[in-house]
Amino acid sequence: MIVELFDRLSAWELSVVKDAGLPLPHMHLIELLGNGVGPRRMRDLAERLGVTTGTLTVTVDKLEKAGLVRRVANPEDRRSWFIELTAEGKTLQTAHSEYHRSLIRETCGDFTAGELAEFKGLLGRFIGGI
Repeated sequence: MIVELFDRLSAWELSVVKDAGLPLPHMHLIELLGNGVGPRRMRDLAERLGVTTGTLTVTVDKLEKAGLVRRVANPEDRRSWFIELTAEGKTLQTAHSEYHRSLIRETCGDFTAGELAEFKGLLGRFIGGI
């Protein structure tokens, strides 16, 4: 069932991202930057996304060219950069987050408060075990 859940969520995510015209790894970076963490160093982002800094550089280059992110000099280390969302990137991230909220409403909308609390607890334990 876990594999089926993963497959269905992956297919759903790919369809949503396809409509935005971005590859999934690009949207994952936009999501990460927009989820309240603010500008992050390239090395930290690469580690969090599970990619090399070289791979991330290619992604950032493409998103920067599209006007969705920008590089900001790190005032504490002139060899590194912070990556942050532009206004256009924030708009895209907000819209994508609404897709996630919609999915949650559609899939969990008929759960009772108790069922939802239990589900969240079980998911937390599951994720913690990965």
